[in-house]
Amino acid sequence: MTTTMPAGVAAARDLVGPAIGGWLERLSPDVRIVAAYHLGFVDADGAPSGNGQGGKALRPALALLSARAAGAPPERGVAAAAAVEFVHNFSLLHDDIMDGDTERRHRPTAWTVFGVGSAILAGDALLCLAQDILLTDPAPQAVWAARCLSAAVHRLIAGQGADLAFERREDVTLDECLQMAGDKTAALMACACSIGAIGVGAPAELAMGLAGFGAHAGLAFQLTDDLLGIWGAPEITGKPVRADLRARKKSLPVVAALSQDSQAARDLGALLARPDALDEDDLLRAADLVEAAGGREWAEGEADAQLAAATKCLAETEMPDDVRAEFAAIADFITVRQN
Repeated sequence: MTTTMPAGVAAARDLVGPAIGGWLERLSPDVRIVAAYHLGFVDADGAPSGNGQGGKALRPALALLSARAAGAPPERGVAAAAAVEFVHNFSLLHDDIMDGDTERRHRPTAWTVFGVGSAILAGDALLCLAQDILLTDPAPQAVWAARCLSAAVHRLIAGQGADLAFERREDVTLDECLQMAGDKTAALMACACSIGAIGVGAPAELAMGLAGFGAHAGLAFQLTDDLLGIWGAPEITGKPVRADLRARKKSLPVVAALSQDSQAARDLGALLARPDALDEDDLLRAADLVEAAGGREWAEGEADAQLAAATKCLAETEMPDDVRAEFAAIADFITVRQN
């Protein structure tokens, strides 16, 4: 696995970033500054601070590759790529509020800077803007691309709802947790991998193959992210160390550990059920218990299995070899466990 960002991701940022900045101009000024701050275009005072897309631009890169897989130039996938990125950031703006996260991409989250209400409105505005972009796109099947994105949003919201519900439950099963991850993360990844092809009128077989790749890669990505949420370094995750344990999130490694019939699993359950805040020693012990109960080993094995399934989908889907290689490189990149 490589830790070097694939060239296609940087190229996607250069191609899609300016378009995203232009579409943000459609928003009202008060909402625009919050969205632009979150996306990395401006600082808290509205002064330019970069070229936007403070994240890795993975989903835009996948959407552009999707168009190329159908034989179209990447420029024809820009609208789809921007729409997917807007939806992704709509979810992040709301997710930060629901989780109480105060840092993202190595700077304060939007809600801590502009307030909860403003951050919610900015997320809502990005969601509406995403659909507006697709429904006004002249691409031959833009309406079907919009429907693909809408279906992914429905699943994303269902996954987020389940994630919140899990916080109030002590009996979350591993199957439920996998379904939640499939909805919350993998559905939008599957959409990103197929929406460009759908928009340019690709055959159903290609779109379905790309969506299958994205669904498996998305689960592998979520499993890797959950591992980093416990054992990852802050300079990699952009969040405080052991942030997921501090928030007592029912992440996949934690649920896998709790589902075991072992003393370590029971001790972990008792520790996470305590009503008081967990200090650093508690967090270290919780991480050790997750590992002792097998949660880390299971999550690493499942991530590898999902990546293998994604690779199989690529191999079985007809597309140019260079596009297939770029899809594989991105899947490899997003599942690297730098911990």
